Amino acid sequence: MDEGPGHPVFPGVGFITYAELSWGRFEAASDVVRVGQRVSCEFLVFDTTNGEARLSLKTMRPDPFQAFSSGVREGQVLHGRVTELVPFGAFVEVADGVEGLVRLRELAEVPVRAPEEAVRVGGELAVVVVQIDRERRRLLLSRRQAPTGSR
Repeated sequence: MDEGPGHPVFPGVGFITYAELSWGRFEAASDVVRVGQRVSCEFLVFDTTNGEARLSLKTMRPDPFQAFSSGVREGQVLHGRVTELVPFGAFVEVADGVEGLVRLRELAEVPVRAPEEAVRVGGELAVVVVQIDRERRRLLLSRRQAPTGSR
């Protein structure tokens, strides 16, 4: 890494937002990097207001979604682990670093008002790929459409 333009308070320092730390989900920045660690990053832009270089650590690694999405198709059954419940559904990790959304109406055969009524974080389930959006890195899934034997 070159030293780049000077920072008004911390010379030679750039800034990496949470979104630019990793392709995968993490709880805290310390799950990805540690204070004092030297890392190679991609320069995104120089923020003249704050006098900082905006950097990306995740762009230095291949995007797992792109590799994953080239090998799956809509209608394919996948198995995954529920990673997060949100008011509108649940996120399911179907490959390392790749999560998809199961919307609330797709969580169960019968309508549910909250995802907790159908699944729990850490639970394993079968899902069907409903839509793959490579450009926006979005994967829509359905548990309801998964064959009964694979659930």
